[in-house]
Amino acid sequence: MNAIAPVGISAAAFLGRGKHDTPERRAAADFLTQAGLPRAGVEAWKYTSLRALADVPYATPPAQVDAAEVARLLAMVETVSGLGDGAGRVVLVNGRFDAALSRLPDGVRVGTFAADPVFADWIDPRGDVGTALNTLMAEDGVSLHVDAGVDAGTMLLVSIGASHDDAPISFHPRHRMTLAHGARLAVLEATVGTGNYLHNPVFEVDVADSAHLTHARLQAEGEKASQIAVTHARVASSGLYDSFNLTLGAVLSRHEVHAALTGERACVHVNGAQLLDGRQHGDLSSVITHAAPGCVSRQTVKNVLAGHARGVFQGKIHVERIAQQTDGYQMNQALLLSDTAEIDAKPELEIYADDVKCSHGATVGAIDPDQLFYLRSRGIALADARSMLIRAFLHDVVHLLEDTRLRDSLDLAVEAWWNQRNA
Repeated sequence: MNAIAPVGISAAAFLGRGKHDTPERRAAADFLTQAGLPRAGVEAWKYTSLRALADVPYATPPAQVDAAEVARLLAMVETVSGLGDGAGRVVLVNGRFDAALSRLPDGVRVGTFAADPVFADWIDPRGDVGTALNTLMAEDGVSLHVDAGVDAGTMLLVSIGASHDDAPISFHPRHRMTLAHGARLAVLEATVGTGNYLHNPVFEVDVADSAHLTHARLQAEGEKASQIAVTHARVASSGLYDSFNLTLGAVLSRHEVHAALTGERACVHVNGAQLLDGRQHGDLSSVITHAAPGCVSRQTVKNVLAGHARGVFQGKIHVERIAQQTDGYQMNQALLLSDTAEIDAKPELEIYADDVKCSHGATVGAIDPDQLFYLRSRGIALADARSMLIRAFLHDVVHLLEDTRLRDSLDLAVEAWWNQRNA
């Protein structure tokens, strides 16, 4: 997934705006100069093209934004998530930390990339396009640190994009979440916005031994927006990174996860759902590396696709020779609501150990007409019957998230999406 390919689509517009003041940034610039933005034929981007982004004259976000619109979007996040009852929140507007809108959570030390612009030394800035672009362009972002043994509860991390008069802008926040030994934290990351913008966040996630991080992503970007997000996670012995990505927004989105299980009995969940309509394109791609014995990985992704929407799932489980007694599971399922919707799935196993339990699979189908007929025969209207079947399809995957409060937040977001679609 990470090899430098022949020169692709020119990244000159970003290279001209980017910074070249550190070895990491210079390495990222070299990568983008050689590889460009992915073109057709690059295996890792076989189903997702960034050609449209190369033709957009993205600019640096302006210093001033529409405060009323930002307040509206923030209130919408708190209402939809159900976390507006005093839970801690960290807010970014156009990629910049906004102290006035934030309500710092107890038990979490919050910093900013702007104040301490350091890149994690265990992440290769040339490893993938999203990370390289972020490394070159990052100006701000937030760091969340929980000390050993502290249960920091639940918090919101909100990113709001706002372009003026649809003038295209891009922002590239660099985030870090670090949990020390035995620490616990649950984060609902919500991304929303209005106007024409590119959001390119990168997360550096470091879960120490016996720590437990729940990271739920609610991607509800504006209808003209694009998002290219990357999460790098490493999990130490007996640690857990429980993640879920719910994709609702953006005309083009890709979330790429690179998770490494580096200590014995470490566990990672990389679950998700995509609910797409119109001409939306959503891509969930992942590489999960088992690098220690006795580790567990779980990945279930469900897609509900309507109109001309296109969903992509690429998932790879890589098991190193040392990683005996690995337990890895991967499943992708798609429900197509129209004849013009499309799903592309590529589950993959790469195993070098001989004592493992690994499986993967994919299914695609439409709403079962027999189930629909049964509900209609009980006097249930067609729209309500379809809604019941779709919600039942999604229920199992959302409820894989272990944190009940964040699970309820995602349930509310799915309900709001469905109600808006059928309004």
